[in-house]
Amino acid sequence: MKISCLQENLAKGLGIVGRAVASRSTLPVLSNVMLATDNGRLKISATNLEIGINCWVGAKVEEEGAITVPARLLADFVNSLPPERIDLELAVRTQTIHLRCARFEANIKGIDAQEFPIVPTADDSDHFIRLEADTLRRMIGQVVLAAATDESRPILTGVLAVFEGDRLTMAAADGYRLSVQSVPLDESVEEKTEIIIPARALAELARISADQEDPVDVAITPARNQILFHLHDVDLVSQLIEGRFPDYQQIIPSSHSNRAVLDVASFLKATRVSHLFARDSANIVRLEVTPGEELVPGRVTLAATSTELGDNVGQLDATVEGEALEMAFNAKYLIDVLSVLDAAQVALETSSASSPGVLRIVGDDSFIHVIMPMHLSQ
Repeated sequence: MKISCLQENLAKGLGIVGRAVASRSTLPVLSNVMLATDNGRLKISATNLEIGINCWVGAKVEEEGAITVPARLLADFVNSLPPERIDLELAVRTQTIHLRCARFEANIKGIDAQEFPIVPTADDSDHFIRLEADTLRRMIGQVVLAAATDESRPILTGVLAVFEGDRLTMAAADGYRLSVQSVPLDESVEEKTEIIIPARALAELARISADQEDPVDVAITPARNQILFHLHDVDLVSQLIEGRFPDYQQIIPSSHSNRAVLDVASFLKATRVSHLFARDSANIVRLEVTPGEELVPGRVTLAATSTELGDNVGQLDATVEGEALEMAFNAKYLIDVLSVLDAAQVALETSSASSPGVLRIVGDDSFIHVIMPMHLSQ
């Protein structure tokens, strides 16, 4: 293998695939990235056997070839180089790659590319479902925050994705909260498909598509065990989680006795202030919802108390329907969801201090977020 490419392109490619490199693995080759020539370009691949990423960068190819090299060392070295041309040449006999850029040179020992697991790439025969990149990113941001990070229930570390008719619905739950988002598809799907995608894979997809404007093509393998996302010059493939996702519809309350409409930015700011005092007391923030009177608007009062640090109270104007009500939620969970709402107003619906709170974007039925209440001691 003998190629040359720009330092900034190689650095960007290594940054894209870097998160898929296995941090701890019994297979040394999984700590490496694969560099391979592919139709006049350089293909960079990484996988931890759960997520795999392929990225293509422009290069001048003089000799074909492939090698795997330690990911962290290569990325750190390339990021330290000046923004000039890098020449890479592989010594096949010793499996060592020689890099030269400006007045810097290095020899990095690698492992034969034959030992590297195959990371699938998009195929023309794949049946793709097309999604707008910004829509998909927003959807992921509003859903993955509710996925569990505890591996004790693997199903809940994933996001349920349901392709049905002309809609895609995603749902995630960790036992304390539930987030559901639905978006229209450009083309209807022939049959209903339900899969569970690891939340980590979706978070990675949102990261690498951050500057992507072209639509994202999605393909599910016939065996229903992998999903592939095809972006411009990048493919991300992920294993799917086997099992049955809980019926999340049962968690969503069918009615409410109290509804408060609040300004999202003000609600978020007040919750962040309360969280400063709630951190030492299980993140509990109390919400007192008070209906308005003839000349007085309704309000929501947020309060948090720390036995060691003190307490705080904040008031927000709100449009309130129903009786006065006091409840408590985890401040961190409120901050998580309010931070990703791309809206001016949010409605908080509940029925009692012991019933879940439901957050909905005003004027948009496609998003629902349910938060379990916290116990209020008298």
